[in-house]
Amino acid sequence: MILPQVRDPRFTTFRRGGTLTEEHHHLLALWAATCAEHVLGLFEQARPDDLRPREAIAWVRAWTRGERRMMETRAAGGHAMGAARDLRGAPRHAAYAAGQAAVVAHVAAHELGAAAYAIKAVRAAAPAGEAEAAGRRECRWQREQLPDEIRDLVLDDQRLRNDICWSVFEV
Repeated sequence: MILPQVRDPRFTTFRRGGTLTEEHHHLLALWAATCAEHVLGLFEQARPDDLRPREAIAWVRAWTRGERRMMETRAAGGHAMGAARDLRGAPRHAAYAAGQAAVVAHVAAHELGAAAYAIKAVRAAAPAGEAEAAGRRECRWQREQLPDEIRDLVLDDQRLRNDICWSVFEV
């Protein structure tokens, strides 16, 4: 479970009664896509012919440009997560990261799911004894990619939801 039981209004758009602007929603989606894309190779090494995770990332980027509808993008995220079902370890987590990135179009709070699964993928791919350090490096890299406009929001979200995101945001 990566979503809180009580929704944070900062991740709900204005039109649904929250405080999230469309611009910030798009920035969250783009950041999530960047996090997922950073580990996509871990999936593609295992399944080079399965394009579903790569397509999900492309769809969410297209959604931010107004080229795809939210429902289509959400469905692409589901297909990416479907690509993970029979896998284990890094490839599975990388596919889930892509799926979570795509569903940010539907629920902005999934941005942390994309980042958390990417960190889990890096940890799973690391040599024995190096998983924690690799995860911390990935978390720092992700934070370096954060646009200034959403930096404080995401860092606070990481602090608040770290415990339900497998404690991957401890740097």
